[in-house]
Amino acid sequence: MQSIAGKVAFVTGAASGIGLGIAEALAQSGVKVMMADIDGAAVEREAARLAATNADVSWIRADVSLKADLQAAAEATIERFGKVHILVNNAGVGGGGGYGEWTDAQWEWVLGVNLMSVVWGFEIFGPLIEAHGDGGQIVSTASMAGLVAAVAPGYNATKYGVVAISEGLRPVLAARGIGVSVLCPGFIRTRIMESARAVPERLAGAIPPPSDEPLSDFAAMAAQAIAHGIDPLYVGELVVEAIQGDWPYIFTDTQFEMGVDARFSAIKQGFDRVRGRVPRR
Repeated sequence: MQSIAGKVAFVTGAASGIGLGIAEALAQSGVKVMMADIDGAAVEREAARLAATNADVSWIRADVSLKADLQAAAEATIERFGKVHILVNNAGVGGGGGYGEWTDAQWEWVLGVNLMSVVWGFEIFGPLIEAHGDGGQIVSTASMAGLVAAVAPGYNATKYGVVAISEGLRPVLAARGIGVSVLCPGFIRTRIMESARAVPERLAGAIPPPSDEPLSDFAAMAAQAIAHGIDPLYVGELVVEAIQGDWPYIFTDTQFEMGVDARFSAIKQGFDRVRGRVPRR
């Protein structure tokens, strides 16, 4: 999609952080943007701010862990803009509990927001992009934790899943005129450490509230890195460039490149251990 001015985008998790950065960068590039977020007041406020700059944006409250909300948001996008060309599956939450700590409700929430919303995004918006024949792009936000399992198990699992879905569907949708990209950001200045603020009412009593206990060493390090992280608008600008160039992978920096190299080196060693052996049949 080398020319994106005048196209229509739908962005989830658009009230703050990476989602807002992507929505703003797209709007600055002349794209019409439907901004969706579970925090209705925040997404309304940010949409109004962008509209004041003459951006053509609208907003809708949506809990992306509910398929019906995403379906309703898609219908609202078509009603408002007529078409959709770009889908950004960005909404995400952290947490989920560590080994020996997680609960079924935490898994339900993290899986619903981080992974199933991506599945439903492809399912709902893919046919809408195909229908007009103009082509399009689907960008899904994973994480470096989608390539190196370095966070909580539930978070890692969902982000690996987003990478797998994106890689698997890229050749399938290319034949239908739709590019597929996966965004694997590092430490970005977002509110991911405050994910508990977005727990939906139906799960509020089942998910432990934030603890007053001191953060673990890892969590404290992550909180500092995020607080001093990369500007989300810069990430949005990278995503715009990636959409125009149909990049398969979008990275925000090279900080975790050595970790990815180490993982694939370990995988290669696994093959080396059986190289030359003849399997019994």
